[in-house]
Amino acid sequence: MRVVLDGMGGDNAPQEIVKGAVQAAELIDDEIIIVGPVDQISEELENCGYEGDQISIRQAGDVITMEDSPVKAIRNKTDSTLVVGLNMLKDGQGDMFVSAGNTGALIVGSRLILGRIRGIDRPALASIYPDMTGGEPCLLVDAGASSESKANNLLEYGLMGSIYVEKVWGRPNPAVGLVNLGVEEGKGTSVTKDAYKKLKASHLNFVGNVEAREVPKHACDVIVCDGFVGNVILKLTEGVALSIFKLIKGTLMQSAKTKIAGALIKPQLTAMKDEFDYEEYGGAPVLGVNGPVMKMHGSSSATAVKNAIIKGLPYAREGVVGIIRNEMLKIQEYIEDEED
Repeated sequence: MRVVLDGMGGDNAPQEIVKGAVQAAELIDDEIIIVGPVDQISEELENCGYEGDQISIRQAGDVITMEDSPVKAIRNKTDSTLVVGLNMLKDGQGDMFVSAGNTGALIVGSRLILGRIRGIDRPALASIYPDMTGGEPCLLVDAGASSESKANNLLEYGLMGSIYVEKVWGRPNPAVGLVNLGVEEGKGTSVTKDAYKKLKASHLNFVGNVEAREVPKHACDVIVCDGFVGNVILKLTEGVALSIFKLIKGTLMQSAKTKIAGALIKPQLTAMKDEFDYEEYGGAPVLGVNGPVMKMHGSSSATAVKNAIIKGLPYAREGVVGIIRNEMLKIQEYIEDEED
């Protein structure tokens, strides 16, 4: 496989991006192509002491910043690392594209350059959501690609998320749940009520509505919601987790006795903190476009880059995009037969 990596995307580029690529190359046999200014990327590879031939560089002289307008940047900054990388994926010069750059630009660029899978109205950003009971994580779809969604979009999110969890994570027949105000079928807005009916009528393992308080307890494998709700869930969870850890730390530093107690439970606290560490989970897949695209956190370190590459490879290897495409064709054929 050939991984195309945005060498200038994110807050810590190119240093941490290149370092993460070198770390990944030590663990996999796949080729890594870093897109960016050759002189800068070459310098960082030298700083890492890299002398192999597994990593190569593709020249791109421009960068889409976090302040750029996504649509304008994709259209005007044609020599940017993000645009060049997506075009490489489109032209078959790579098998997966990974970036920590501007999220909006990555979503827009994926849609405009790669194109949507037929039958997918709105591509979605899927994010890994930790299980606070200590179990396996869930996949939240959508995490912010579209702030408003129709019932059909929510059905698409459930379908794409289910395929991803089954093929990439190896969980057969994953449980799909719809975020709502209550578990009853008649709860929610007109959109969520309609989405409930569509998900229930589908072949998915739909377990019904899921209240927000149940989301952290692994209520299901695939958490379905619109991008506005999904983004709020992720950021609220992150904020609460950080606040709790800060509170615990403050409590354990109050006296000599509490400091001793803190030292005794430090391994358990560290393990618990790791459950919320995005760097350990890798990137978030962009689902619904014609190519495997992974979005990394904007402040990704070398560890996060390494994990995004390694844990994202099954997305390309297992042909998830093709499976989604075939499933959508079946749905379209069914709809057309019904109309006839």
